[in-house]
Amino acid sequence: MAGDQANPTGYVALTFDDGPGSNTGTLLATLRACGARATLFNTGQHATSDRRLVAAEVREGMWIGNHSYTHPHMLTLRKGEMRDELFRTQSAIQAAGGGRPTLFRPPFGEKDETLESLAAELGMIVVMWDVDSEDWNGATTEAIVAAAEGLRNGDVMLMHDQWATTIAAIPQIVANLARRGLSPGMVDPKTGRAVAPGA
Repeated sequence: MAGDQANPTGYVALTFDDGPGSNTGTLLATLRACGARATLFNTGQHATSDRRLVAAEVREGMWIGNHSYTHPHMLTLRKGEMRDELFRTQSAIQAAGGGRPTLFRPPFGEKDETLESLAAELGMIVVMWDVDSEDWNGATTEAIVAAAEGLRNGDVMLMHDQWATTIAAIPQIVANLARRGLSPGMVDPKTGRAVAPGA
């Protein structure tokens, strides 16, 4: 499979926000068919409403991150409300069998020192991205594939769980990465950069 290169020269992290949801099963099947693993930043409310999908993500070898409980603009919240968003999501993901996340991606990419400190208190680092697929902004499959060409060793790509255009782009993204000696890896919980799985 394209994602199972014997000797990749580098790793990138494919990340998907906002799940689990109605397209998660298709996303997992597509990643499996490509031999690729990804980091899935789940919202607590979705993890609570469909625990089976969280368990499926883990069975398929994906890494699970925290993406807040209700996907608010975090910087509009009081400190206690921020903490509640993070804590409730940790609990929801754990209860669904997703382990205790060490990665947090803030909704809309909005963060400050208070939010980073609260994440650290719960054993997480804040993970941003180097390449934005723009799938949330209506990007076509072709545009998403083209965006991934900007990935370099250690980079993280932002995508979303719910868009069919994004899922359709995955096989070509993985094939193109392999052509360039890159392979989908994990996000290092210390640095937030992409590294080899299990590094």
